[in-house]
Amino acid sequence: MRADDEKIRDVAATAPTGAAGGKGVERSAEEPKKRSKETAKTGPRPNNVRKIRIENMLSKAELARRANVSVLTIDRVEKGFGCRVDTKRKILEALGLSLADRVRVFGEEE
Repeated sequence: MRADDEKIRDVAATAPTGAAGGKGVERSAEEPKKRSKETAKTGPRPNNVRKIRIENMLSKAELARRANVSVLTIDRVEKGFGCRVDTKRKILEALGLSLADRVRVFGEEE
């Protein structure tokens, strides 16, 4: 490794992170990013949206169109990320399910 490369690596490892003019907390390259308490509480939670969508032979795009939400929203919901109650209602209706099926599809709420 050249001396210049080593200097660049050392500077990059201790460079401030964040936006707005480089303001932020310095951290070494070995220190992992810490998740906030809020992120830890709202992490992905398993649900049955993908399973039911596939059973109904619907693509993500078709489900999104029927529910009047974006494909990205469907993708995030299927991965277990949270969404609004209204979005859950739209997805349930688009899958041809009743509101009573909410727990079967999305699981128990906190």
